[in-house]
Amino acid sequence: MREVYLDNYAATPLLPEVRESMLPFLGERFGNPSSLHSRGDAAREAVEEARERVAALIGADPAEVIFTSNGTEANNLAVKGIVAGSRRKGKHIVVSAVEHFSVLHAARTLEKQGYELDLVPVDEYGRIDLEELRALLREDTVLVSVMLANGEVGTIQPVAEAARLAAEKEIPFHTDAVAAAAHIPIDVEELGVQALSISSDLLYGPQGVGALWVKRGVRLIPLLDGGVQEGGRRGGTENVAGIVGMGKAAELARERMAERSAYLAGLRDALIAGLTSRVEHVRLTGHPRERLPWNASFVVEFIEGEGMLLFLDQRGVAVSSGSACTSRALKGSHVLTAMNIPPEKAQGSILFSFGPQNSMEDVEYVLEVFPPIVERLRQMSPLYAKYLKERG
Repeated sequence: MREVYLDNYAATPLLPEVRESMLPFLGERFGNPSSLHSRGDAAREAVEEARERVAALIGADPAEVIFTSNGTEANNLAVKGIVAGSRRKGKHIVVSAVEHFSVLHAARTLEKQGYELDLVPVDEYGRIDLEELRALLREDTVLVSVMLANGEVGTIQPVAEAARLAAEKEIPFHTDAVAAAAHIPIDVEELGVQALSISSDLLYGPQGVGALWVKRGVRLIPLLDGGVQEGGRRGGTENVAGIVGMGKAAELARERMAERSAYLAGLRDALIAGLTSRVEHVRLTGHPRERLPWNASFVVEFIEGEGMLLFLDQRGVAVSSGSACTSRALKGSHVLTAMNIPPEKAQGSILFSFGPQNSMEDVEYVLEVFPPIVERLRQMSPLYAKYLKERG
């Protein structure tokens, strides 16, 4: 049986070059970057080289890059740290309705602590309404957070335009770029943001490493106490091997982005065209043009995403339904809800996310096995039976 991995939004395979770069730091080069001897010096130099590579990927100053344990920590540090640093100005936060839970839940936690929270609505494609954002901004707003792109439905947000609105009121702007960083060009100065999060595992690097860029001059209160690492902004002994791997993955992402993204977009478009033409009652979710090159997301009417996942897995195809963080919760996606997709349709969400290891043969295999799976599940669906009866 053919095995096809199309769940690259949940985790990406480690590139061989990345693995090779990490191996010395999992063995003989095991020093602590804070140590004042030669082994510590070697580890510290490796971390700083990785910092330069990550900064180059996003057009940033290396001194402004903070390494974290993952994208979730980077988002929490941005939201909670910047808000805490601005508490004398006000207690109002604005985030988009389709943010990752690491932003939404961080904001909700602050709301329980007395902050006011407003969510920016999105249109049917999952793009924020800029006029609604403008209307929500106040003199006491201390943070705006809008993701650069949504990994669940692929929509790329107008972050530069949104950041300009925040800049008019001198409000710090954070963007979660985890889903976008390896696939679309990023320059923090051109975007006009003050903080940006990325994660190694979506750069085809190791899991358990992330980074937050914070523009010099933005006050950030650390989440972790107990150490002076990362310029005092994130305490704790550095994951040297992981950081080295993230640096290498960032370097490769920068070098290969144009070619990689064009290749993935070709696979994406072939799958979108194939599924929407071969299977009835299938809707592409997310923006039809302003979308990530690796993302093909759909809602399939009359059946549930969990059933599609299980049957596809039996045929060797790994995919996800909604985001990886919610797929085990058996709840409707908050992203699809914000896009006003009815709950009964949102339950049929499915996401195919491509990586450079995938091929057109993988697409053809999915187009071969997926339509019969949909047909089989619909034959067991009371919703589909009701639809057929009403149609006559």
